[in-house]
Amino acid sequence: MKEDFLHYLWKFKKFDTLNLKTFNGEKITIVSVGQYLQLAGPDFFNAHITIDNQKWAGNVEIHSKSSDWYIHHHEEDKSYENVILHVVWEHDTEIFRSDNTEVPVLVLKNYVEKANVENYQSLMAPKSWIFCEKELKEVSEFTFKNWQERLFFERLERKSTVIFDLLEQTNQDWEAVLFCLLAKNFGLNTNGDIFFKAVQTIPFAIIRKESFEVENLEALIFGAAGLLDSEKEDNYFKDLKFRYFYLIHKYQMEKNCSESVQFFKHRPDNFPTIRLSQLANLYHSQQNLFSKISTVKSLKNIYEVFNISAARYWLNHYQFDKESPKKMKTLSKSFIDLIVINTIIPLQFAYAKSQGKEILEDLISLLNEVASEKNAVIDKFNSFGIHSKNAFESQAMLQLKNEYCNKSRCLECAIGMELLKK
Repeated sequence: MKEDFLHYLWKFKKFDTLNLKTFNGEKITIVSVGQYLQLAGPDFFNAHITIDNQKWAGNVEIHSKSSDWYIHHHEEDKSYENVILHVVWEHDTEIFRSDNTEVPVLVLKNYVEKANVENYQSLMAPKSWIFCEKELKEVSEFTFKNWQERLFFERLERKSTVIFDLLEQTNQDWEAVLFCLLAKNFGLNTNGDIFFKAVQTIPFAIIRKESFEVENLEALIFGAAGLLDSEKEDNYFKDLKFRYFYLIHKYQMEKNCSESVQFFKHRPDNFPTIRLSQLANLYHSQQNLFSKISTVKSLKNIYEVFNISAARYWLNHYQFDKESPKKMKTLSKSFIDLIVINTIIPLQFAYAKSQGKEILEDLISLLNEVASEKNAVIDKFNSFGIHSKNAFESQAMLQLKNEYCNKSRCLECAIGMELLKK
């Protein structure tokens, strides 16, 4: 029997609490099950129980088998000295403290209804994608809505750790952090990490100084991404390359040795040349971008900020030396939506958190305006009848799949908990 199920049984008292006895026949009364820590050390902290009229306050440790105590080397850890009850599914050996007193044992399987075990086994039975795929539509709307908000908050918390790490690296420069996050976003899944690492080699103070001349910005960013390393006959390429070497000499920067950006399998509008030129033009056309991004609450206003295109040269090019039919290379609304989801929302959350402000409702309201993401995970939930109407819901479902379903954390999930009760 898995320990997470035993944690669930103990935490919510899903067993006969009126007739409990230790393995040695002593009567047990549970006053408080304790606090479920999910940290190193005993599973439940500061529990209160009575064993044969003797009151105890301390910790509770839970295992599938008693012998797991020694398998996990708890006898060597002083934090387990204060365990007042060892809750197990099967008792196969006695456990002693360092003073040779025996730790009382509760064999839980003797007090759990068969239906509870069968419900758990049914929920955790192998399925084609996730454990509860056939039961998902049985979950109440109230549970789903509240759990989605919690999932969204958890996702923002996880993303904010990256932002705070970047702040440390940039000497608390929010503008520099935004620049790095946008670069990663502009690179999408294929080139995102390469773009991110490339722009980190450019001190943002230089981006600020050179933002008034878009060709210099493009030269810096293209050069950092390794797009100017070859030799070409194209005059625009030669100009950017000249500017790049002039700028790294001017600012005494080291020439970056970037990984090769990927063109393969991209639609032309997502070629790294186009996306990096658009990024350069964004910082040319929008001064003090962070001050605008950190406070914007309307999707319409965001579309206005990101109403930019690639440089004029790219009107009839996707790559250097290769002309193509003339076409404006602007950012589509669907691409800006990805920026909202992956950069603007996490950044606003982290900034508000740093200021001690709570803006979760505002962020949910903004994402309610953004169309749901389209990917394999969301499509699969759709096939089970769980449809995401907007980006708030799709972000919550991605968190659910990645952090709960994939890790079999059903007993920490509100959906799994409700299904188990049924």
